[in-house]
Amino acid sequence: MDFKGKKILLISVRFFGYEKAIVERLQERGATVDFFDDRPSNSVLQKGIIRVFRSFLVFQIQKYYRSVLKKMKHKKYDYFLLIKGEAIPLSFIKKIKRENPGMKMIAYTYDSLHEHPRFADFIPYFDKSITFDRTDALSNNMGFRPLFFLDQYRKSHSHSQPEVDVTFIGSAHTDRYFIGEKVRKACDKAGLTSFFYYYAPGKTALILKRIFDRNFKDFDLRKASFNKLSHSEISRYYQQTKAVLDINKSFQNGLTMRTFEVLASGKKLITFNEDIKNYPFYHPQNILITNREQPEIPQSFLASKTVSISEETLQMMSLDSWLNGVFFEDQRNYWFSQKNTDQNS
Repeated sequence: MDFKGKKILLISVRFFGYEKAIVERLQERGATVDFFDDRPSNSVLQKGIIRVFRSFLVFQIQKYYRSVLKKMKHKKYDYFLLIKGEAIPLSFIKKIKRENPGMKMIAYTYDSLHEHPRFADFIPYFDKSITFDRTDALSNNMGFRPLFFLDQYRKSHSHSQPEVDVTFIGSAHTDRYFIGEKVRKACDKAGLTSFFYYYAPGKTALILKRIFDRNFKDFDLRKASFNKLSHSEISRYYQQTKAVLDINKSFQNGLTMRTFEVLASGKKLITFNEDIKNYPFYHPQNILITNREQPEIPQSFLASKTVSISEETLQMMSLDSWLNGVFFEDQRNYWFSQKNTDQNS
């Protein structure tokens, strides 16, 4: 599993700096990486149009990908990794496949096919198509590799006494605020301290969501934060709390990045995702599955001792293991095994 001397073309949406971490780690492991953003622009407006009305921007997308082709001219790659692919035209995929016959083509998605159905169109053109969603992998005979954590979360362990019982840090989307406020009220009722950080990319976009999205009808603008936190800042918040709340999308079974970051930080996780029971690292003392309609956080869960996760399991949850699983290994047997060496130890 050696990247030394390999030439990799990576096209990905930008997602909270994780694409940069992937590029940096590939380079550290000896690869030469050419990275291109999947989208012509990352403005809030254009990202929204690409997701909902991609056809409105076809001319701009085609122009952008012609410029990408010019930058790739006369280059030969060993691998092409596409992550998600919201804007990329099929014509571009077909062209680079023809022009690089020896190149291994890999597509990875961290959204469910329900939310990102376009990913299914890519499958026939790729040597490997991998999803983070266990049920999508089973239903569509795809490769399966969950997400990962970055090293700064694992290295951020602190021995100081946590100041907060429950913390949530995340983007304000779908029903997160609606559900988050339910949890906050449940914390107040149970006498638990809480900290909620709802990130929004801009005030104007949030005001429009309040008008057009029923989930944001009652959003208190005073509770929004417009500063994007770095991973180091987030990890420091995690060290000040006993448990971190993860509000997954209601229609999504795949585990969020937050799942792995929280557990790698040695903190307890509160989630609504029942599917987490099917993963090798699941332990009820570390992970509370609560109800979206009437969330409850028992004092006993926060008071119980956190069970240490084995080094083998942490390694499988790491970015390095993710890279190995995407490029080299078939890790389906491990992730489908449902063994829990930590719980049984």
